[in-house]
Amino acid sequence: MKTIDKSQISNNFLEVLEQIKLEGEAIVVTEDNKPILKISPYQKASTTAKLFAEIERKSSIF
Repeated sequence: MKTIDKSQISNNFLEVLEQIKLEGEAIVVTEDNKPILKISPYQKASTTAKLFAEIERKSSIF
């Protein structure tokens, strides 16, 4: 996972967002080399029906 210092992100915020969007990879923002937050691409949540279908597919009835 890539990291970026908070001082760098403030100067390049739109470019960082575009990079996350295009690459689909999260970036950890650091302060004094310690992680303070993670920015990640939005992932649409599965519907309940899809979740149950996945469970049903993986299970079997005895």
